[in-house]
Amino acid sequence: MGPEAKLYQKLRKNSKGISWIRIENYSSLGTPDLLGYNTSGHFFTVELKVTKGKKLKFSPHQIAFHVKHPQHTFILAWKASRREYKMFPGSSILTLVKDGFKSPAACDYGLVACGLYLQNLQ
Repeated sequence: MGPEAKLYQKLRKNSKGISWIRIENYSSLGTPDLLGYNTSGHFFTVELKVTKGKKLKFSPHQIAFHVKHPQHTFILAWKASRREYKMFPGSSILTLVKDGFKSPAACDYGLVACGLYLQNLQ
């Protein structure tokens, strides 16, 4: 199991109120890894990223997706070397490309807090 698959399993265990669909899409490049649906009836997407350092790597297709779809899209990053989780809004994709893991996050209080953030989306 790869690092992003492990991150998905951890997120799923820490966000019980969300129905997750893992997206494996080779025809529409740049599509985020997960489609989530919370108990408030809101859909959102999550791109999973695992890094050892400060940089987060994105394909041009992933950047284009988040530029085109800035609302209800998120990037969940796990800095494995420090066991640190941060979730960024998709609208901050260009800042993430430039500044990486030190960019301002929507949620940076751990994986449980990130799950609660998504659960409470309105």
